[in-house]
Amino acid sequence: MITPIVTEKATAISEKSNRYSFRVSPDASKAQIKNLVQDLYGVKVVSVNTMNYDGKRKSRYTKAGLLEGKVAAFKKAIVTVAEGETIDFYSNI
Repeated sequence: MITPIVTEKATAISEKSNRYSFRVSPDASKAQIKNLVQDLYGVKVVSVNTMNYDGKRKSRYTKAGLLEGKVAAFKKAIVTVAEGETIDFYSNI
């Protein structure tokens, strides 16, 4: 599983330094992420950096009382693409 992260900060980083952010499955390795991005988008990947995020506990007060839950943990990958190459996330919309 791989989905692009399209936020203001991620877009600014991709325009400035040719790095793209993806949300990937927690058990994916850097080599697997690199191969998948190269196959899906047809670009040459220079490097892959990953970050693991823990799930957060959330609660809110409602009319029915206190509702508690947890946001799922996930892994984020920052992929650096070769100079002169770009990834267009909006091409298949």
